[in-house]
Amino acid sequence: MWQSIMGFVSGTFKPAADLIDNIHTSEEEKLKLKNVLVELQNEVTKKHIELVSKQMDLERTLLDAQSSIIQKEANSGSWITRSWRPITMLSFLAIVILNALGIITLEEKFAHDFMQPVEIGLGGYVIGRSAEKVIPSIAKALGSK
Repeated sequence: MWQSIMGFVSGTFKPAADLIDNIHTSEEEKLKLKNVLVELQNEVTKKHIELVSKQMDLERTLLDAQSSIIQKEANSGSWITRSWRPITMLSFLAIVILNALGIITLEEKFAHDFMQPVEIGLGGYVIGRSAEKVIPSIAKALGSK
């Protein structure tokens, strides 16, 4: 990821660096211009890294909030509060299987619309669990909290 950031920033400033090389002026003036360009490039890189870090912090906060909600539901004293998510996903899965086996037939548009929450539900679980495992490693590598 950091290589792509550096590549993007370097690629953005390369035309200006090439232009400085082609200017008909003294070597001293070219060096001054290159120094200014490098300082600007470093500042842009620093700001971009700060933005990416803030975005990761926000995503971590969002995942923590979602995880907290799910944990509270799972630890609830109410059976329905603990079970509504798994029941919903199992119901969706049953409909998908029954449709695939031809036992029920879903209209094409409905089937397409129906699959979106199923994909989000299953994908969200898998991605959420993966992110829960990966984000602390990324944050540690970046030197964050």
